[in-house]
Amino acid sequence: MADPKLVALLRENVTEWNTWMDQNAGGVRPNLRGAQLTGANLEGADLRRADLTGAYLMGAELSESYLHGADLTRAHLRGAYLIDADLSEATLILADLTRTELSGADFSAADLRSADLTNAVLVETILKGAILTGCHVYGVSAWDVKTEGAIQQDLIITKEGEAAVTVDDLEVAQFIYLLLNNEKVRHIIDAVTSKVVLILGRFTEERKAVLDAIREELRGRDFTPVLFDFDKPASKDVTGTVETLARMARFIIADLTDPSSIPHELATIVPFLRTTPVLPLRLVGSGGYSIFEDLQRAYTWVLDIHEYDDDGSLISALPRVIAPADEMAKNLRKKP
Repeated sequence: MADPKLVALLRENVTEWNTWMDQNAGGVRPNLRGAQLTGANLEGADLRRADLTGAYLMGAELSESYLHGADLTRAHLRGAYLIDADLSEATLILADLTRTELSGADFSAADLRSADLTNAVLVETILKGAILTGCHVYGVSAWDVKTEGAIQQDLIITKEGEAAVTVDDLEVAQFIYLLLNNEKVRHIIDAVTSKVVLILGRFTEERKAVLDAIREELRGRDFTPVLFDFDKPASKDVTGTVETLARMARFIIADLTDPSSIPHELATIVPFLRTTPVLPLRLVGSGGYSIFEDLQRAYTWVLDIHEYDDDGSLISALPRVIAPADEMAKNLRKKP
C-alpha cells in the first residue's frame, strides 16, 4: 500500500513534493499504490514513474501534471482534470477515466488497454503510439485527436449492459454510435444518399440557363442537386472534395462541354463509384474527350454521352436523359 507520509506530503503541498522529487530523482519510484487522493489539487505535480496502481483520484486536479511512465493500472480517475498533463509511456490498463477532461493531454506510447473513457473529453489529445485496445469510448468527445501509430482495436461504443458494438477508430466511434442511435441522423443520411445528384462542369455565364434547367428538372423529380462549378481549370487540391461529394450522390451529371476543367477529377473518382452512375452531357461540336471515352469502355456505370444541339433541346429532353441514370442507380444498389 501507499506510503502515508508521501501521500500526506503530496496532498498538502505540491511545491514541496516536487522539491522532494527533484532531490530523489535518481531511481526513486514513489509508492502511492491505492492512495486516497480524491478531490486533491495536484496541478503541476511531478509524478513521473510513480506507482499509482489502484489510486483514488476521483475529481482530482491534475492539469499540467507530469505522469510520464507512471503506473495507473486500475486507478480511479472519474471526473479528474488532466488538461495538458504528460502521461507519455504511462500504464493505464483498466483505469477508470470516465468523465475526465483530457484536452491537450499527452498519452504518447501509453498503455490504455481496457480503460474506461466513457464521456471523456479528448480535444487535441495526443495518443500517438498509444495502445487503446478494448477501451470503452461511449460518449467520448474526440476532436483533432492525434492518433498516429496508435493501436485502436475493439473500441466499445455502447453503454455498459448493452450488446457490445466495436469499431477500430476513436473518431469514427462517435459517428457510428450517432448513426445507430439517432433516427434523425439516419433519416438525413438516407435522404442524402438516395436524393443527391452531383453536377460537375464549368458553367460560364452564357450557359447558366442550362445549369438552372438541370437543377429545376432534378428538383421537380424530388432530387437534391449539388453543384460543383469549376469556374477555372481545377487543381488537384479539389479532388478530395469532389470524391466525397461523388460518394454521397445517387448519380453524377458531368458536363463535358468545356472538358479542360474536370478530366483529372473524373479519372480519379470514376473507378471507385461502382454504385454511382455517371451521366455525361456535351454540346454538339464542343470537341472530344478521349479520356472519358476510355472510362466508358472500362466501367459499366458510365453511361453514353448525351449530345445536345442547343439549350432548348437539352431542356426539353432532360426527363428522358436522366431516366437511365436513375434506373441504373436503382439496379446497382440492389446488387448484393
